[in-house]
Amino acid sequence: MVEAYLFIILLAVLIGPFIFRRIEHNLEIFLFAMGLFSIVVSREYIFTELTPAGLLKETLLEPLKIAVTVLLAGLLFKYSRAYIRKGLSGLLGLVSLKVFIFLMIVLLGLISSLITAIIASLVLVEIISVLKLDRRYEVNMTVLACFSIGFGAALTPVGEPLSTILIAKLRAAPHSAGFFYIIHLAGWYIVAGVILFGLIGLFYRGHRSAVTLSAEEQDEALSGVFFRAGRVYIFVMALILLGTGFRPVIDRYVASLDSRYLFWINSVSAILDNATLTAAEITPGMTNLQVLGTLMGLLIAGGMLIPGNIPNIISAGRLKITSREWARSGVPLGLAVMVLYFIIIYFLFK
Repeated sequence: MVEAYLFIILLAVLIGPFIFRRIEHNLEIFLFAMGLFSIVVSREYIFTELTPAGLLKETLLEPLKIAVTVLLAGLLFKYSRAYIRKGLSGLLGLVSLKVFIFLMIVLLGLISSLITAIIASLVLVEIISVLKLDRRYEVNMTVLACFSIGFGAALTPVGEPLSTILIAKLRAAPHSAGFFYIIHLAGWYIVAGVILFGLIGLFYRGHRSAVTLSAEEQDEALSGVFFRAGRVYIFVMALILLGTGFRPVIDRYVASLDSRYLFWINSVSAILDNATLTAAEITPGMTNLQVLGTLMGLLIAGGMLIPGNIPNIISAGRLKITSREWARSGVPLGLAVMVLYFIIIYFLFK
């Protein structure tokens, strides 16, 4: 019965934002409510290993680190926006828009492993908001860049929680994972993916207007810094609750599967916290091939929908990208890349 209720919650999370505009416009509140429902449904299972006080502490404190980073970086970018505009204008005078977009996607993806996915996504939204691209082009480039950031951030344990947890789980023999473990295991796959997203960006058509910001937009940006940090805080709380609430299904049906099946089932990381899935699925007994397949499935699926990754959440909130707009670009792109990587990992280079 618990699994049935969780399946209903999963369907609601997947379908709700695309059917009801009120849910779409208040996505973080909806996900938070669904997260609470999943905790209530799974309480007898999850509270055998976790106390309510422990869950409350994690739910309140873990998102705070991310929200504070978003707030401080947002304030910094707000007051340096004039310099950003000036720098972009100079750079765009030297290269075409398509080349600039390619460089933006690739460089943000690569440096996200050092400056964190959060900072990289904040840099992204400042660049995109200043470029003033036409709407469809803006959404497509943002989705591509967030895929790239999600990939690149996993290269080191500094970039995002997923890689931190993976290395912690495999620190013991036989893997003896250290700081550069993911680079050695999946570096070429990740870097190739980052470059692939940049190359895909060259094939989209779009244009930009003059790089100007009205006084109204400046005021909105100032208040929006605090609003965005608050939204991110609630979003991350919701993902923690959903990830915890779905532990009965993850532990019973998902964690013990062959990595080829995990690769595809990990498409649920489009709506669930991929750090939670990593903690449940990765075990020291896995071979390097199994770890690689599980990792890449999580990374690719994380870009498909807005809740799938912190960069998606930050970018969609700042640029007012709806769930429909994101899915229209992210889902077909993510599925195509998943097919490509599945063939490469399990048939070409296994």
